[in-house]
Amino acid sequence: MKNNCVFKRYEYKYLLTAEQYFAVLSEIEKRMAADRYGKSTIQSLYYDTDDYLLARRSLDKPEYKEKLRMRSYRQAKGDDEVFLELKKKYDGVVFKRRIALTAADAERGLFDYVREQTDQIAKEITYAIDLYKTLAPRILLLYDRTAYFDKDDSSLRVTFDTNIRYRTDRLTLCGGTDGKPVRSDGKILMEIKAGASIPLWLCRLVSSLGIRKTSFSKYGTAYTIEHDNLMTEVKQVG
Repeated sequence: MKNNCVFKRYEYKYLLTAEQYFAVLSEIEKRMAADRYGKSTIQSLYYDTDDYLLARRSLDKPEYKEKLRMRSYRQAKGDDEVFLELKKKYDGVVFKRRIALTAADAERGLFDYVREQTDQIAKEITYAIDLYKTLAPRILLLYDRTAYFDKDDSSLRVTFDTNIRYRTDRLTLCGGTDGKPVRSDGKILMEIKAGASIPLWLCRLVSSLGIRKTSFSKYGTAYTIEHDNLMTEVKQVG
């Protein structure tokens, strides 16, 4: 299976109320097309060091940060395609290196599989594995996503994520889609992903509804919840 690729794009995040969501969606559906996955449950299994260095760096909002994750677009099994992604962000630009493999290969020995590959993307991911030394699955993020793309510019995508949840057990893409909630306020995460600038009509739409950009991180928030819970348990025991 070979579907390796590199992305470079800008990503902007917004948290929408239900009213804002339906107003945006009505315009999006007039101008954009739903992607091939339709509404799907995305699973992202994040790898981190034993002291969660990558999560902590992400929360610090540095100029440069990176994450390693395994992603699927449904509960995976056997020969289903999954993606190992090294996601880097520098000065507001997102760079993503992605390797496609089967869920079975990922379950058998992910890092060994990557080391056996000879392409440049695999070498970059191997470098990250060696650099961080104690990388292992730490948190599984799950969310229900609807995505749209511009038929005239495929680099422009708008996604809506609901029911964002996570778990720290059964750290596999093959273990079910349940989890604990990341947010309790009912807001919907909208992301605009663009290879260049956002079209004027979309900028005007967002502005007219009073929607503001946010730096919300699903992984960082899940880590914070778990860390706070752990600190509470330690205090109770003490």
